[in-house]
Amino acid sequence: MKIVKRPDIMQRIAGRLKRRGKSIGFVPTMGALHEGHLSLIRRARRANDILVVSIFVNPLQFGPSEDLKRYPRPFEKDKKLCRKEGVDFIFYPGAESLYPRDFKTRIAVNDLEDVLCGKSRPGHFRGVATVVAKLFNIVQPDTAYFGQKDAQQAVIIRRMARDLNMPLNIAVMPVVREKDGLAMSSRNVYLDADERRDAAVLPQALKLAEGLVKKNVRDSAKIVSKMKELIQQRKTASVDYISVVDPDGLLPVRRINPCSRALIALAVRIGRTRLIDNIMVGNKGR
Repeated sequence: MKIVKRPDIMQRIAGRLKRRGKSIGFVPTMGALHEGHLSLIRRARRANDILVVSIFVNPLQFGPSEDLKRYPRPFEKDKKLCRKEGVDFIFYPGAESLYPRDFKTRIAVNDLEDVLCGKSRPGHFRGVATVVAKLFNIVQPDTAYFGQKDAQQAVIIRRMARDLNMPLNIAVMPVVREKDGLAMSSRNVYLDADERRDAAVLPQALKLAEGLVKKNVRDSAKIVSKMKELIQQRKTASVDYISVVDPDGLLPVRRINPCSRALIALAVRIGRTRLIDNIMVGNKGR
């Protein structure tokens, strides 16, 4: 396994591999790797000749009051996990190498970036789209792997790749969960014992919604109301949003059609920690 810090060197390596006919699988991460990341890495390892994992805590996607400075950065642990999983290259750039002082470009995916998490995190998805576009240009993957937990991010990246004719596939893999159902996240480490117990209400609320849909409850407002009622029973929980949307355009769905899919997505603060999760319901739901 090789660690590459300079974008130009990583780009040259990727170009050389492509010319040799090697397929490149790519898993972009911000580090603090957990089983969710590892599930993507294993899938990419099985399907590609070469596996690249990037580790970069992207400053463009953090707001002024967000957790950029305290975001976990256990690089030595991440390196060991990548080596164990057969990663060929870790791309580990510094912020100054991706964003020199005269950097002025941002990528906006209109309409998709200002809803759901984008409402309370203005500019977040421009930062995500910008860094992912740069990483795609540097690593030149055949397939890039993302998790369904970050559903809005996955929708935005797919649309960006399609709209800009990027020559790669976007693979979105299922949410990986803890034993109590909580979606794995690097931010889970911020939770104290009481908050960690309360956080289990997120998957419980999604299960409640799934059960209501199976009982032919179609009114999205009623489903959201029942979910909020459950979540608000937990002392440390504060709802940012719960939305029922179309999974491709992220437009609100007022009534769930049993013959099509709907995405139920939520963001909840548990203490000071903002967690997200989602579930797909309807005929093609999980």
